[in-house]
Amino acid sequence: MPVSTTLDTSNLLEYTRPVQADLDAFDKKLADYLRGDSPLITSIARHLLKTRGKRIRPAFVFLSSRASHNYTEHSVDASLAIELIHTATLLHDDVVDESDLRRGQTTVNAKWTNLISVLMGDYLFAKAFRIMCETHSMELIDAISRATERVSVGELRQIEETGNYSLSEDEYLEIIADKTASLFAVSCETGPILSRREWPERFKFADFGEKVGTAFQIADDLLDFVGNPELTGKEPGNDVFNGKVTLPLIYSLKRVSEASAREITEYLKKSDRDEAAFQRVYAFVAENGGLDYTFKKADELCQQGLDSITPIDKSIYYESLVEMVQFTASRAS
Repeated sequence: MPVSTTLDTSNLLEYTRPVQADLDAFDKKLADYLRGDSPLITSIARHLLKTRGKRIRPAFVFLSSRASHNYTEHSVDASLAIELIHTATLLHDDVVDESDLRRGQTTVNAKWTNLISVLMGDYLFAKAFRIMCETHSMELIDAISRATERVSVGELRQIEETGNYSLSEDEYLEIIADKTASLFAVSCETGPILSRREWPERFKFADFGEKVGTAFQIADDLLDFVGNPELTGKEPGNDVFNGKVTLPLIYSLKRVSEASAREITEYLKKSDRDEAAFQRVYAFVAENGGLDYTFKKADELCQQGLDSITPIDKSIYYESLVEMVQFTASRAS
């Protein structure tokens, strides 16, 4: 049976309720920043704002900052910069992956062109760094710049390792830590940075975000096997048949003989991308414990993340932060 990775995403609204005013301020400022530089930019911005996503990173900025008494007047600006960088990477990813849909909506590259999608991503990067300058915090600019560099390294390494079925678990974790967890880490470190806290507090919140962000990507990769396409916006097996080697497959390949591993990897390289092919790969991963192990790994990392910021004062913000962490490992999309 598939591992259960379903958690009603409507619950996310309840988890973020304590920082709803912050998220509203974020939404308003985001719309303001993307309005008016040119008719084309305005059209693309409207298109992007139709499906704004779950605002996971801004929620972590606000909840972690308020839970640790580190919220400042520049917290919204920091969350905007991080989310614009994240959105820019998605625009570039869609070009690289030749994607037509994201979150159930036509991608910018499909609706316009690859060139426009790349340039819009560049525009969002520029906007992000302009916003960061407005915080007058060189430490924040440094932290977000380093995180952005890590995202690029992770993306390049993932491309480099496409189709490498000898990829180890540690190598996989390094890649997704750079590609995804880096922005989670800086989101949670933002509060201590802006409040000018000492390094130990900065480190523990960065470590918290790093572990939760890694779990987030592990759960996302798990959804390639067990996700509902109506919720995830993509068909199961899309990643695995594109040569993206993720933890469920890595673990399963290590559990079988060399001959069995070679048989399934050769099958992946040559098979048609149809339901029958996916079911064979799914059965291989499920029978060899890949699904269970992956879910447990995400859950374990989330707990380690929470442990890294303990003790912390109990509050509605901390309680919601814990619920957000649980959502990260168990989300449905």
